[in-house]
Amino acid sequence: MMNRRILRSYVLRQGRLTKGQQRGLDDYWTRFGLPYQEQPLNLFTVFENHHPVYIEIGCGNGEALVTMARRHPERNYIGVEVHTPGVGHLLLKLAEYELTNVRVCQHDAMEVLETMVPDAGLAGVYLFFPDPWRKKRHHKRRIVQPALIELLARKIHADGFFHAATDWQDYAGHMLEVLDGCPALFRNAATEGGYAPRPAERPLTKFEQRGQGLGHPISDIIFIRR
Repeated sequence: MMNRRILRSYVLRQGRLTKGQQRGLDDYWTRFGLPYQEQPLNLFTVFENHHPVYIEIGCGNGEALVTMARRHPERNYIGVEVHTPGVGHLLLKLAEYELTNVRVCQHDAMEVLETMVPDAGLAGVYLFFPDPWRKKRHHKRRIVQPALIELLARKIHADGFFHAATDWQDYAGHMLEVLDGCPALFRNAATEGGYAPRPAERPLTKFEQRGQGLGHPISDIIFIRR
């Protein structure tokens, strides 16, 4: 088990729940929620099928996750998010669209990957616009670190992928450096290295639109499990 002291890549600021978010939690958690447990899941039991499983780390209010799940009913998704308002909003959307291929886990993503996900159980992992922790003294809180990449290498099966996106160039460079430092585990999907072209299937999120409005270039980083 990894040292959990270094795994917290977020500050928990719950804020006040709206009535709708609370209703999502009250009415739909038992339907779509995936309680944290300290043992590997049986993914067939969770989804009642053998479709490939993808995880989005820090799925927020589920904006991207819901879009992907609607586009790809042949895939299963697990959204991991610690903030209660986002979870409540996501549960409402899952019910609205009657999505059966998504489950939500409200817990630290590193612990979910470490204990709940079976080895080689994932077809892919998404990390869209994580907190860049812009101040240099906070860079150690960035979730993309060698410990995460080593963990992903255990959980993603061969030819699966890790796809990250950010509008913070310093963080994009950091991600590339970390992933390029693990050549035995992952290879860059970009044929000439560096950043990948924006995949058409990656949903446009409010975070991305905000970054574009500020003039920030958007970087996609896609690496394939060897």
